[in-house]
Order: sequence, then C-alpha cells, then structure tokens
Amino acid sequence: MSNTKKIHNFSAGPSILSQYAIEKSREDLVNFANTGLNILEISHRSKQFEAVMDESRSLIREILSVPEDYDILFLQGGASTQFFQIPMNFLKTSASYTNTGTWATKAIEEAVHFGNVNIVASSEGKNFNFVPTEYTINNTDDYFHCTSNNTIYGTQIQEFPKCDIPLICDMSSDIFSRPVDVSKFDLIYAGAQKNLGPAGVTLVIIKKSMYNNMSERHVPTMLKYQTHAKNGSMYNTPPVFPILVSKYNLEWVKEMGGVQGMEKRNSEKADLLYSTIDNSEYFQGTAEVNSRSKMNVCFVFKPEFNSLEEKFETACKEHGISGIKGHRSVGGYRASLYNALPLDSVQALVDVMTNFNK
Repeated sequence: MSNTKKIHNFSAGPSILSQYAIEKSREDLVNFANTGLNILEISHRSKQFEAVMDESRSLIREILSVPEDYDILFLQGGASTQFFQIPMNFLKTSASYTNTGTWATKAIEEAVHFGNVNIVASSEGKNFNFVPTEYTINNTDDYFHCTSNNTIYGTQIQEFPKCDIPLICDMSSDIFSRPVDVSKFDLIYAGAQKNLGPAGVTLVIIKKSMYNNMSERHVPTMLKYQTHAKNGSMYNTPPVFPILVSKYNLEWVKEMGGVQGMEKRNSEKADLLYSTIDNSEYFQGTAEVNSRSKMNVCFVFKPEFNSLEEKFETACKEHGISGIKGHRSVGGYRASLYNALPLDSVQALVDVMTNFNK
C-alpha cells in the first residue's frame, strides 16, 4: 500500500485533470486501440486516430450544444496565437475590445498591428478587480472581443453582452465549466490546459459565416481557419496525445452530467471557499463580489496579518496544498477550482485556512 500523501492541485494551468482521463491515457501509452503501438507513435492518418478526432468533435458538439453551422477545430499555438490570428483574419478597419486582465491586454497588443482597436471598457484602473458591464459597442466595428474569465485577477463575466457585430470570446480558463449559448458567439477559442486537456492543443469553435468576413490582407495558409476546417484539423500533424487526453476528459465531463453538472460542482466549491474568505479573521478576497470567478479564487492576508504568510504557506505544504501562490505579477494567493478538482480538496484548503494559526 502506498503511503504517498494526497496532493491537492490548485494550479492555474497546466492544471488538474480528471483521474479517468489520466488512467485511460496511461493505457494508450502502452497499446493504443489494440494496434500494438503507443499513442505517441501512431500515425495521425490511421483510422484509429481519425476516430479519436471524430469522437472529440462529437463530444464537444453534444456537451456545448454546438449548432451544425459551426466548425470545431483543433489547432496549435495556444490562445496566444489566437490573439493575432483573429485580427489577421477578421480585422479590416476597427474592432472593439474590453480590457479585463493580462490576457485581454495581450490580445489588444496583438490586434493593434492589424487595425484600430476601440477599448470600450477597462478595469485596469482598479487593478482588474472587476468586470465592466456598462459600455457601448460600436456596431460598425468588425467584431467585439472579450475574455470570459481572468485567471490572474479572479474575475469572470457573469452575463455576456448582446451585440450586432460578430462576438468573439477567449474562454481558455472556464470553457466546459458552465453552460453557454454557443449560438450567441461567432468564434470561441480556448487553450486546453484548464478544463479540456493538457497543453499543446487549442480549441476553436467558429461559425461558418465568419469565413465571409475575411480581411483582404494576405494570411499564411496555416493561419487561415478555412485551411483547418477543410482538412478536418489535419492539414499538418495535429497534437495527437493532447487531443486523445482531451477526448477522455470530455467523456468524463459527459459522465458527470455535462456542463450543467460541472456548474453545480464548481458552484459548491466556490461557495465554500468564498464563504470561508468572507468570514475569515485573516483573509480577504481581491475581486469585487459581483465579478468573482468560480474558476480562480484570489485572496490575500488582511494587511495587519501579512506577517503570517510564511506560517500559512508552511501549513499548506504540510497538508498537501499545491499551486496556491498567486501569479508572480500580483502576489497573494490563488486557488484554481477547475472541473476536475474535487470538493474534498477545497475542504482541505479551508481547514488549513481556518486552523493554521491555532
């Protein structure tokens, strides 16, 4: 029997994966689909892996209720590539962006090289501790871009805006964590390393009508969305292993009740932790209550208790609490509550927060 201490993984990304996905993937590292080959050396053109691609797309379409007039693409380069690929393809004159955190800022920094960027709302002046809700989108812009969840600052869009121009959203850190009406969006993108699978694959869900909105500039073949749509995400060799792990993780999400089940699961975890913070003598949250994220809970010591930081971090380590430190740019603490994190891990953190100074 193993005496290994349980580690509670609160890492912001790459983050915790479902045990189901890990176990299934481990089997395929030995013998994938009874081919006698492991998944790392199988041809991406084999019928066995083509089935993985088909099943993965089918699971995404089912779990998120993706309409048939949308393509589901598996790309590479992470969300950071999407920051410039989107304006390269669709920014003709000007686009509207909200600036709600580090990743939104990076998206804006890339977009300005392709056209005018109208920052219609920003929370930068308050250290990104809230998500703006009062702003006007210019209906003559080519598209509107927002970031659904801000991992570094612990804020999340609670209700998406209505607009008369294409709506594009970076959902890297909260996709599959709650229901969303995909039909309201024209393009959704997400790096995998939060709720989908390991780093190495990027999910893009794009309405086919967006292909009619292409800019007239030259776009390299690999950076055209149509290239990957026409070739089933196999124009070049896809990231085979991350896609396989993602498929297993999607199977687990479906088995656990889909995005409705994930929303219930994530709300229980977030409610427990936020309640502990709000009722704590020592800690306080950093995000405004109405903008709080259910994926990334950010908190700090109250100023008068900053001297307890080392003691708290020692207690966390002793109890197997991993990945709790805040992003290096903001400090403090961040507990990431992604789909696969169990409630008992949050309870373990709450117990440390409640008892460490006794």
